[in-house]
Amino acid sequence: MQPTRSESAAQTQPEALTRRTALKLSAAVILGGSFGAGACAGLSRWGRSEPQAYRFFTGDEATLLIAMCEQIIPRDDAPGATDAGVIHYIDRQLCGPYTRHQATYRRGLDAMRQTCARVYQTRFEQLDFKRQTAALWLLETNQAPAEFWSGASQAGFFSLVIEHTRQGFYGSPRHGGNLNYASYRMLGLAYPNPIGQNRYAAARPG
Repeated sequence: MQPTRSESAAQTQPEALTRRTALKLSAAVILGGSFGAGACAGLSRWGRSEPQAYRFFTGDEATLLIAMCEQIIPRDDAPGATDAGVIHYIDRQLCGPYTRHQATYRRGLDAMRQTCARVYQTRFEQLDFKRQTAALWLLETNQAPAEFWSGASQAGFFSLVIEHTRQGFYGSPRHGGNLNYASYRMLGLAYPNPIGQNRYAAARPG
């Protein structure tokens, strides 16, 4: 049987969509408009137990989105999206200032589930890292099976997830993400303040 267009595209996608170096370069933009005043307590460890309940997502939706976010900011020698609790940032914002994106996430996650079932015969979160990258590349290039994305933009949904993942990773912990200041520690920053200076030397990550 000849491979489908989606399968062929997935086999020829680039090795990676996003690398930590590129994310570091974009951090200044995210950090610049995201922070207010605050203390820098609680920087002594990377991780902590995350809450299990979600305000908007179902358990299956959250599991899928967590895997997608971890592709965007993967764990390596520093915490990734999962460690930073990005899912909880997105979940909280969808029940607050981002309610307008609720339908986009609901449709997009369902379409992503159907896409992976068709192209890979399994769930996205059960794919290895390379095939997850390939699946996201299909969205980025609008090459996923069109019948699952009727009335929804593949690339638009993926871009929204990327943007919200970055916000949840680099933003203030008071908004639900960046658990234990994970991104600040990765960047070697103290708690950022509006004028962009690290005034609190005693609180800087060691």
